[in-house]
Amino acid sequence: MKILIASTPATGHLNPLLAIGRFLIDEGHEVAFLSGSALRSPIERIGATFYAFPAGADFDLRDFATVAPELKTIPPGLEWFRVAMERIFVDAIPAQHRGMQQVLQDFPAEIIVGDDMLFGVLPMLLGPRAERPPIALCGTSFLHWRREDGAPNFAGLPPATTQAERDDCAAVYREHDEHLYQPVGDRLNRLLQTMGVGPLSMPMFDSVVEFADAYLQLTVPSFEFPRSFPSSVHFVGRPPIIPDQAPPPPWAHELDGSRKVVLVTQGTLANHNFGLLIGPTLAALANEPDLLVVATAGGRPVDAIPGPIPANARLSQYLPFEWILPKVDVFVTNGGYGSVNQAMSFGIPLVTAGLTEDKADVNARVAWSGVGINLATKRPRRSRCAKPSAPCSIVRPIARGRCRWPTNSASSTRGPKFFGSSATSPRSRSTRQ
Repeated sequence: MKILIASTPATGHLNPLLAIGRFLIDEGHEVAFLSGSALRSPIERIGATFYAFPAGADFDLRDFATVAPELKTIPPGLEWFRVAMERIFVDAIPAQHRGMQQVLQDFPAEIIVGDDMLFGVLPMLLGPRAERPPIALCGTSFLHWRREDGAPNFAGLPPATTQAERDDCAAVYREHDEHLYQPVGDRLNRLLQTMGVGPLSMPMFDSVVEFADAYLQLTVPSFEFPRSFPSSVHFVGRPPIIPDQAPPPPWAHELDGSRKVVLVTQGTLANHNFGLLIGPTLAALANEPDLLVVATAGGRPVDAIPGPIPANARLSQYLPFEWILPKVDVFVTNGGYGSVNQAMSFGIPLVTAGLTEDKADVNARVAWSGVGINLATKRPRRSRCAKPSAPCSIVRPIARGRCRWPTNSASSTRGPKFFGSSATSPRSRSTRQ
């Protein structure tokens, strides 16, 4: 079968699709990829044919400001989110659509697989069904579907349990609708009209979930807030980790089980300031000789990690996750959806601190499901080390197996049914005792 995989040109969106593509190639299918030129190398490494988006969509979204420089001067909040959605995702739709049509002329795919932010599929989804192949989208972030408690997505709110909380959620939604959903929706519908389709009567995040022939959410049901979903939605678990994407570090032999291992990362997107999470974590755990604190820079130079670097810290630009995750006792992360699900699949407790992009919502699910602790900040302060919310006071007892997880219904009844046998490993059980 000929399969076209089209990916938003961002590492967090591409990586799970690479894993899916590699699996399909191993199964004997012919796979082509359409994405940004900057991501050509990892695509070709799995044996797929690479096509680049045309101008207007051929981005490198490892830095949003390369596409929308004005984002540098807008503080985090709804205005930043609106500008990012309009400039990076809505305005790219015509070029993404044109790129897919061009590839289909050369590579007549029998199915298109895309990610949840590839809104360039909307003209096809809204057009005649007979004129396109089936389209399956993959949820590489939390499930972008409307909530029944009235809360908006991307606000980091847990499910409301009281009428007062539902009233609060409704108020927050009205603000999001006024400043985000309506302006973005208006811009989107004007654009779709020029392409002869539309208009949409729902937020564009909901639309791709609703209209896709299949929507494959890359997690388990118990890591998603409960609500009714369209019949297109299928929870399929996380994709396999592609092996050998990076070599083991020269200090690999030190992870011999003699010390507990804490892994900390800021992922591959929100990693332009390691003083937000990696720096505070290294400083907070510096005087813990029985802990080995491993930091991965997500592709950036390790020299960018602020010092001094403690004696118990080990740094790497990249790490092979299939090698290190089985050795990790605690995972400290800003909340990248892919790495959070990978850690869960190995039964690793999580400590999360991140508010940008989708991370507030991912981390809200970490706390709600009982798989970790959400610090609900993007910059844990070293000066708070003695306080209960500080990284060191949380990580120490978890890493040493002395932490009792919060005694709420999330940890006892809604914790994810982990993928694979690693979820029932002795280490995983001991950290929850």
